[in-house]
Amino acid sequence: MKRFAPLIVLAAMAVLPLLGLSSYVMHLLILVIMWSVSGMAWNLLGGYTGQVSFGHAAFFGLGAYCAGLASFHLNISAWYGFPLSIPFVAATALVMGLIVLRLRGPYFVLATLALGEIMRITAENLTDLTQGNLGIMIQRTWVEKTGYYYVILAVAALTFWVVKLLAESRWGYYFVAIREDQDAAESLGINATLYKTIALTVSAVITGFSGAFYMNYMGYIDPQVVFSLGDISILTIMVVMVGGVATYWGPVVGAVIMVLLAEVIRSLPYVGTAYQTLFGVLLIVIIIYLPNGLVGDRQTLARLFKKKGAAV
Repeated sequence: MKRFAPLIVLAAMAVLPLLGLSSYVMHLLILVIMWSVSGMAWNLLGGYTGQVSFGHAAFFGLGAYCAGLASFHLNISAWYGFPLSIPFVAATALVMGLIVLRLRGPYFVLATLALGEIMRITAENLTDLTQGNLGIMIQRTWVEKTGYYYVILAVAALTFWVVKLLAESRWGYYFVAIREDQDAAESLGINATLYKTIALTVSAVITGFSGAFYMNYMGYIDPQVVFSLGDISILTIMVVMVGGVATYWGPVVGAVIMVLLAEVIRSLPYVGTAYQTLFGVLLIVIIIYLPNGLVGDRQTLARLFKKKGAAV
């Protein structure tokens, strides 16, 4: 039964639009699935390989701009951003990998952080190409949300399958070995730089798909939005940390919680941009009490609720 769980969930998700859900609920579902895709992509690098990246906004924004520029300058559908983003994002990840994947710990984190900022500043200054801070606006394909829902659901299903295939392959075992002890893995003949580069490239390309979808769905992007450290990179990390690091369903659970929590917090009076501070507090609590996330520490949670139930 457990092996068929992904198909059951996919089938249930596929029929949801047939229930006549409101446009707002459909919007929330689309956001949940989109952040699930970004979370699963980050999890491949940060969760299974142990390389904590704060620069995934660079790949998200690059994917978004591939879609936006294709429509704005070439007058073709922004949906071509999906295939067009693959070579650009993969090349960026490969170059980045050659430079920063030899670094470890905080040095790697700082290097990835710099990449996102470099991409944002570049997009702001290449005004002839990107319109700078004016951003790019395109005509959306559909008025209704159903079409966008099925597109991102298909991307999520493909991403889940790719991550599961890699995690259960020989490469996946190499990823985990590198995460646990890189020196020991290299002493056994595992080329750590090569396999970290593979994880980074696959993770980046999938994140680029999220960005390309965001451009098509929202119809507008600018550098401050799609290369944002707080709204893209850190939120992607939080989706994984809250849901569960190095688990298949952790990013999905994390995306549900973070999207709903963001909607609730933003609706509160006097909060404004302070919601990011609340997210930071939540992240600290999760790291202290549930370091493996809700899915990774589900047995700890089960024991906690069992004790409370017995006490009552």
